[in-house]
Amino acid sequence: MLSYRHSFHAGNHADVLKHTVQSLIIESLKEKDKPFLYLDTHSGAGRYQLSGEHAEKTGEYLEGIARIWQRDDVPAELEAYLSAVKHFNRGEQLRYYPGSPLIARQLLRDFDKIHLTELHPTDFPLLRNEFAKDERAKVMKADGYQQLKSQLPPLSRRGFVLIDPPYEMKTDYQDVVKGIQEGYKRFATGVYALWYPVVLRQQIKRMTRDLQDTGIRRILQIELAVRPDSDQRGMTASGMIVINPPWKLEQQMRDVLPWLHKVLVPEGTGHAKVEWIVPE
Repeated sequence: MLSYRHSFHAGNHADVLKHTVQSLIIESLKEKDKPFLYLDTHSGAGRYQLSGEHAEKTGEYLEGIARIWQRDDVPAELEAYLSAVKHFNRGEQLRYYPGSPLIARQLLRDFDKIHLTELHPTDFPLLRNEFAKDERAKVMKADGYQQLKSQLPPLSRRGFVLIDPPYEMKTDYQDVVKGIQEGYKRFATGVYALWYPVVLRQQIKRMTRDLQDTGIRRILQIELAVRPDSDQRGMTASGMIVINPPWKLEQQMRDVLPWLHKVLVPEGTGHAKVEWIVPE
């Protein structure tokens, strides 16, 4: 369908959670001197103007990144993520929000590799232009799920795969599981992080059961809800499912998630949780 545009939602509570987890994984992988591949299957445009028509129409970033980026009590777990956001915003005005490709670009080292794919005809040229001068990066107009077959395992045998589809189609909830299976068959030691929205809880329960049925071990679930589950239209929560999480990630998210929930959801609704779908 390719109708989804992340520019309407950039910097919302779901982005804050996703990019917090992303930055913590990258920082953990950087603790070893060996290079690694960052593979982003659904990259989007890369950079989003928060004063633009789309972001202004929804104002979702006002209840997301805008609530935390200038606070003086930010936990250490958020420092890498917020440093990347601040890099694209000189001074105190929040003008731009970096998507996952630009956060990766900011945090990765000179010898790491970046592989990005995007199919949307408007977003792809924007993404390509962002990385035109980055020798570490390969940007393709291609199916992100296919990259889990063609690009894995990386030559370095170290890698982080972010899977962040738009969930326009109901089949996306099954396709992400199939994609992870394909990648895992080729590269069982990689770190895989899957973002998901909670619109209907039953879809997430089914997806997690399907992941359990793959036989893959070490699957961690991290979720932040701003409202209770509902059968009404709209996203009430979002989460990250991480396969082979770095050993520190579970505790890091247990430490920072209550703070994020308190700041992003001052009315106290919803929930925050970190739990294993499949342990060791």
